[in-house]
Amino acid sequence: MKKGKKGWHWIAGGGFALLFVILLAVRLDVFQRSGGLISWGSAPVVKPVRSDDHWMTITQAKRKIGYAHRTLTTTEKGYRLEESVLMRISTMGVVQDIRMRTQSDLHADMTLSVFDFDLQSHLFRFVARGEIKGKEAVIHYGTPTALRKMVLPLQEAPHLSNSMFDVLRGRELKTGDEIVIHVFDPATMGQRPVRLNVMGQETIAVMGEQRKALKLDVDFMGARQFAWLGEEGDVLREEGMLGMMLERVTKEEALGGLTLSAGADLTEVASIQANMPIDDPDALTKMTVRLEKNIDTKALFLDGGRQRLHNSLLTIEKEPWPAGPAGKPFPEEISPFLRPSPFIQSNDALIIKQVREIVAPRDSDRVKAKKIVDWLYRRIEKRPVLSVPNAVETLENRMGDCNEHAVLLAAMARAAGIPAQVEAGLVYQRGRFYYHAWNVLYLGAWITADATFGKMPADVTHIRLVRGGADRQTDLMGVIGNLKLEIVELKK
Repeated sequence: MKKGKKGWHWIAGGGFALLFVILLAVRLDVFQRSGGLISWGSAPVVKPVRSDDHWMTITQAKRKIGYAHRTLTTTEKGYRLEESVLMRISTMGVVQDIRMRTQSDLHADMTLSVFDFDLQSHLFRFVARGEIKGKEAVIHYGTPTALRKMVLPLQEAPHLSNSMFDVLRGRELKTGDEIVIHVFDPATMGQRPVRLNVMGQETIAVMGEQRKALKLDVDFMGARQFAWLGEEGDVLREEGMLGMMLERVTKEEALGGLTLSAGADLTEVASIQANMPIDDPDALTKMTVRLEKNIDTKALFLDGGRQRLHNSLLTIEKEPWPAGPAGKPFPEEISPFLRPSPFIQSNDALIIKQVREIVAPRDSDRVKAKKIVDWLYRRIEKRPVLSVPNAVETLENRMGDCNEHAVLLAAMARAAGIPAQVEAGLVYQRGRFYYHAWNVLYLGAWITADATFGKMPADVTHIRLVRGGADRQTDLMGVIGNLKLEIVELKK
């Protein structure tokens, strides 16, 4: 791809790719107590579930883009749950197939015993395998040939998200009931709440028949989805964000016409039309936008640093370089951002070796940061990826979209002794604001750095919505498709 302004909108939307994977990926659910709400703090009594085998088509805007197959069989100790998904996704002008497979052993009360999750797309692959031991989940994750281990403490017995509706079987649910579920996602190693609201009974058409169904409003971080459960508690239909739908069909219909067509480009569908053009973002020192109050901003990081929020007006200013040296040791609250994390493996030998080849021991932190950003900009191929961003894998493959650039920059900066975090939000390109990911590096103060565009500091059209690890991007779920903004002022 030619460098420069032309064509950059193809990679500006990469911040959305991870969010879509999170929506699709299998999640472990930790049911916890919440005052005044119906939740399962201890293992509920579950009505015995018969074996189940069903197929669903996946459509986007009424166009078939994939299918899902789920089987639930009884075993001596409980159940074996298997699910496979195939989808053809268009992101940033590139069509990719994504395959997911889940195998798990469940106890008789549907609590999890063992799970195996496998995600494949193009050249990238992510696996997560775990076993529940007492109040801990022992998880091995990464690529099949380079697994890492983590032990996750659990407050309660975990469930799989694709079996959470089975847990409701036998329960006397009525309109207005609310169920709170705390979700652990192996794709991000983070926990987030899900709220299920019982909306009431409806009659819907399923495979040519009229079926009675219980409709649920599923709220995942503000992203509204809906599910219809049959009288036996089986899922008949699901409707999600951006026109996505799963619907029960026969095996023949699910597999029929396997020349799947990609739906609308997800990055385009999720992007926001600008009300005026921005000819030269790099020349701007300040941008003010008006946000419509149609989203919950509690989980977002809109106010702070180079951004100021006053009522509905958000002002972004291009930050100056801090005066004086970065200063060490770092403040106590900064030190955690030097440590490795599940997908930012700053202590990996490959990461450390590459950093040593880029920077010199006598370089200041600012020089190190500039060298690393420039190296990533020049050496990592810009290509959309539908997978879980992983710093080591990105360095090995030398390709990725903005998420891969962001996790690798964070890892390399930390390996060089520079605290680093990932930010996600919006960036302007060719008349639209696209979801995007970049970094902040601590050089005496937090400075934005975008390795995808080779900029430090980043231009003011980078609108920060969240900051933190990969799991924080789930906080954008309720924003996508709902956020509207208007450019009020551009200042050079």
